[in-house]
Amino acid sequence: MKKNIVLGFATVFFLASCNNKEKMMDTLADYNNSKQDQGYHFGDKITLPKEVTDDAEAITVSFGDKETSNLTVDPKFFSLGDNNVSFIIKTKGGETLNQDATINVFAKNPEQNINYQIVAEYPHNPKNFVEGFQMDGNFIYESDGLTGDSQLIKYTLGSTAPMIVAKQPADIFSEGCAIVGDKIYQLTYQNRKGFVYDKNTLKKISEFALPNAMMEGWGLTFDEKNLVATDGSKNLFFLDVNNPPKVVKTLAVAGNTEAFEKINELEYHNGFIYSNVWHRPIILKINPANGEVVGKFDFTKLTAENDSGDSEHVLNGIAFKGDNMLITGKNWAKIFEVSFK
Repeated sequence: MKKNIVLGFATVFFLASCNNKEKMMDTLADYNNSKQDQGYHFGDKITLPKEVTDDAEAITVSFGDKETSNLTVDPKFFSLGDNNVSFIIKTKGGETLNQDATINVFAKNPEQNINYQIVAEYPHNPKNFVEGFQMDGNFIYESDGLTGDSQLIKYTLGSTAPMIVAKQPADIFSEGCAIVGDKIYQLTYQNRKGFVYDKNTLKKISEFALPNAMMEGWGLTFDEKNLVATDGSKNLFFLDVNNPPKVVKTLAVAGNTEAFEKINELEYHNGFIYSNVWHRPIILKINPANGEVVGKFDFTKLTAENDSGDSEHVLNGIAFKGDNMLITGKNWAKIFEVSFK
């Protein structure tokens, strides 16, 4: 009889312990989910629910190859955008519990809404499905997409007639391009490769493979040290210009209230990266040191006036003429020059 009572107490204790553990894990999971959209900012404290902390002897955050017991969002451990982590909880009962979580980190300061004015307009061939857009001297270098119609062209700003055309094979869908010295680098959408051309003749010099880390090829620019590419996610991929398949570093792009998905066509100018966001009529001004969006242009009205009612004719083309920005879009009939401070 005594044995049965002891066994009964042990069973009750075991069930209570299991229930308590499940409750802790469910509470932590619910808490993590509730914080996904709200996110954190650097310096914020990760304040876990009382149901978790009351029974915890120690809590650490694991990042795979490193961990910290400091529940502060510290840039030494966290980056902007989503951070996949595991909470490791040592309970007062001696158990170790693990809970996977995503910690979204947003920029601490709100991005500036940048005012601008249109100072000039130039003609643009509305047949061109713009994917990459560069200016060098008085020449525009443009990468146009769509399978079967892809090309790299060079023309004088103000003219719609190409001086040189480099047509792509029928299976290629061209994407972003970047000028590096006397060469032009160009990405492809889903062909898993890029091309290098002579800038003056548009003769193809070589090909390179896309890094395995990139899902697709979208935008491309050169920050005077590395190629910077996008793949339709929230990430900027910094690539070794002498070995483009090599990723030097990766940064997520985030503003004060969101991580920006579908980062697209890029342009580097005066220490900042400017980026389109696919299917959104905005251009972001990004700090390339950490991925923080410090400014934003709203081109809603201009896009509506130039997309011919087609949702695929998106704002997609950024170049610089001195300190003024040139913008255009897919199948737009104009290029606009805007000034801003």
